[in-house]
Amino acid sequence: MYTLGIDVGSSSVKVALLEVETGECPCAVTLPATEMPIDAVQSGWAEQDPQLWWRYVGEGIRRLVSQVGAESIRAIGITYQMHGLVCLDRAGNPLRKSIIWCDSRAVEIGRKAFENLGAEHCLEHLLNSPGNFTASKLAWVKEHEPELFAQIDRFMLPGDYILYRLTGDLSTTRSGLSEQILWDFKGDRRADFVASHYGIDPGTIPTEKPSIGVQAYVHAAAAAELGLAEGTPVTYRAGDQPNNAFSLNVLDPGEVAATGGTSGVVYGVTDVPRPDRLSRVNTFLHVNHGVKGPRYGVLLCINGTGILNAWAKRMMAPDMDYAEINRQCEEVPAGSDGVVMLPFGNGAERMLENRYTGAVAAGVDLNRHGRFHLLRAAQEGIACAFRYGMDIMRETGLRPRVIRAGRANLFLSPVFRTTLATLCGVDIELYNTDGALGAARGAALGAGLYASREEAFASLKKIDEVHPDPAIRGTLEQGYTVWCRELESRLRVTNE
Repeated sequence: MYTLGIDVGSSSVKVALLEVETGECPCAVTLPATEMPIDAVQSGWAEQDPQLWWRYVGEGIRRLVSQVGAESIRAIGITYQMHGLVCLDRAGNPLRKSIIWCDSRAVEIGRKAFENLGAEHCLEHLLNSPGNFTASKLAWVKEHEPELFAQIDRFMLPGDYILYRLTGDLSTTRSGLSEQILWDFKGDRRADFVASHYGIDPGTIPTEKPSIGVQAYVHAAAAAELGLAEGTPVTYRAGDQPNNAFSLNVLDPGEVAATGGTSGVVYGVTDVPRPDRLSRVNTFLHVNHGVKGPRYGVLLCINGTGILNAWAKRMMAPDMDYAEINRQCEEVPAGSDGVVMLPFGNGAERMLENRYTGAVAAGVDLNRHGRFHLLRAAQEGIACAFRYGMDIMRETGLRPRVIRAGRANLFLSPVFRTTLATLCGVDIELYNTDGALGAARGAALGAGLYASREEAFASLKKIDEVHPDPAIRGTLEQGYTVWCRELESRLRVTNE
């Protein structure tokens, strides 16, 4: 007996099977072989074709079904890149490419809405500024593509689109509404006042459903296309960061999860909704909100993290795999011999109050430094960005002592893991899970195949632990001071 997890990222799509009895992952597929393209026709823009996501989802599902048989798959879970905008016409076809999470074109629209709706009102009801979230992206479409906007029958998140293609169901989740900036935390209802301000017809907003539980069933057309059994339930849906936290059993106040994929994220759970008045970190409904009481996810997102690591590899070591790069970086002393890098080259950064500094390399000596100094500096610069953001999170009351993460992406690098643990003064625990497997585990819990949270996570295993290294702490702190000065100088330029 299996459940199937679908993870729609901006770099790739992963589909995985969870064997319910053992909690093991017998097989998984990641597509495509190279990273999915992101269209950036203007600076700060980022778009992807939703039908490309569906193509890879379908290919992955067909491969896994061929190995275990359709009848053995008892439920499906979906996780997806947050904050994206998918616009459908009456026939259910995408009207344009999705404006995805790292697109920053709607920053100014969100800023004006924050002023016009009133900062206090927004912070009290939304816990955030409307910022660059999904509703603000839709307002951009209304302003700049009015003919297309008039054809919109429904707009939704990337994961909602995958559910629609699987089942024909047009819905989102309450957690999803909060990430679209369409949830009123004070009123505990949909924030139609935001839609009204932007001129968005509430009828175009899908109905909400809980994240964990039966949401819809695979319909005949999708079953025939993918080889699934008609009527297979979809029983879990969550954005990638709430899902990453779920996959690591981060569900209660004080628990913290992190990821280091294309973006870098720290996600902490609290039971007290407390906004950051500058909206540098953001609060959303967590996947288990309301099950045993209020649960809110406080999210720090750094757009330019893993993408800097990937860029550095392409530019300086294109023929070398990440494992070898990581080994070579360990030969460079901590602090990268004075080279510092800012990883903020992937659009406006929320934790920098939606400012865009660009990526920066500083302190390079052409006579002393080689490519591995820069490659290590990229990883250390990403860790510095995490430290900078976690200091902001501490201002909201979070006090993380341990960070949980999957052993994947940047957390595969000993340099990054040790630098992060040392700079932030926390232990890091690594587990045998990832986004697709988390979605599959959520599907099993939502379908009642696990009787409790304890049973669902009994197979989650800690596979490594990283502690702060006092021997390099002083060097890293000096480097962080230089890093902060470089950031401050760039921020001054953006203010001028």
